[in-house]
Amino acid sequence: MGKAMVAEATARQAASFVLGAAAALTVVMLVQYRAPAAGLSRARTQGQFSGWRSLDHRRLNGTAGLTDHQAQVVVAGEGHHAHHANTTLKANSTRTRASHLPIADHKEEGVQEEEFRGLAAAVARAATDDRTVIITCVNQAWAAPGSFLDLFLESFRVGDGTARLLPHVLVVAMDPAAHARCQAVHRHCYHYTMPGVHINFTSAKFFGSKEWLELVWSKVKLQRRILELGYGFLFTDVDILWFRDPFKHVTAYADMTVSSDVYFGDPDRLGNFPNTGFFHVKPNARTIAMTKLLHDSRGRYPGANEQPVFNMIKKQLVAKLGLRLRYLDPAHVGGFCSYGKDLGKIVTMHANCCVGLRNKMRDLRSVLDDWKNYTRLPHWEKHRAKWTVPGACIK
Repeated sequence: MGKAMVAEATARQAASFVLGAAAALTVVMLVQYRAPAAGLSRARTQGQFSGWRSLDHRRLNGTAGLTDHQAQVVVAGEGHHAHHANTTLKANSTRTRASHLPIADHKEEGVQEEEFRGLAAAVARAATDDRTVIITCVNQAWAAPGSFLDLFLESFRVGDGTARLLPHVLVVAMDPAAHARCQAVHRHCYHYTMPGVHINFTSAKFFGSKEWLELVWSKVKLQRRILELGYGFLFTDVDILWFRDPFKHVTAYADMTVSSDVYFGDPDRLGNFPNTGFFHVKPNARTIAMTKLLHDSRGRYPGANEQPVFNMIKKQLVAKLGLRLRYLDPAHVGGFCSYGKDLGKIVTMHANCCVGLRNKMRDLRSVLDDWKNYTRLPHWEKHRAKWTVPGACIK
């Protein structure tokens, strides 16, 4: 009997030890485990973007990245529940960026909510499932029928595999006329109004004018806000034609991948001359700080737009912030400053190094015609195709 009691006591002690160990292990695992923020981009290898996979029903409704309840609120926000939708989106974006993005103080948040009212919902509708959005900006002159916006959108439709990117393009309109025109021709449009700024953005702005400078610098504030919302973006000027998918040339390593006006053959060479009319940025603390420092540097270079200012401070951005900067080869991502002759490699063409809307439009139309002719050639003749534009910009 004594042996039986000892054996029973021993068994009970062993069972208690096992149960206690299991409970302790469970607690440790719960403490150490931190669930990833909802909707954050997954790690990507070079050239891989998950945003182009088949889209679920919430993506079709423009609410991917949100919970089902939040998606319903966003849809309701299209009507008389807009206030609740904005509140939910703000809470969602705050949770998303909590672990890796700096949070502005409450005063700054309030100012931004007023200036960028509705932006979070607009970006959510256009973004890919890895929270990336393509953005461009237009005013009335650039969005008018037969102008840059029409050529820009047409290039997506006739490009090689670019039509599937169109649902992820967000056109930012700087005035009501541009917004109305955008809504007539495109799915995702956002009217950007700047409280306290009284400038007429509807007409063509001459290069270097006060109005033009306000137009280009306002883009930097918009880009920063998109990053703060937890989204990456590829910004493209509207005077750029898209012929192939540029995401294949964006590396996972770089915080910022930017096109080049002058390129010395090395994508990591800091001395390349950037063109900020076309660049990709990932959302993190470095890139948010970069956009803030860039905008704050405007006063040090009066009369300059964001591109030369970025070129002047890029070494500071790399040294001070640890920004990982990489350049795109003009053989692929080209422009009138420097472009690839091989139509089999070209990805985009930018009407840079050219002044005047008429000059830009004439040469871009010729470039688009060259591309269309190239696509009609049999495959054994395509290698002979070249740009034929003599043009007002391309000589």
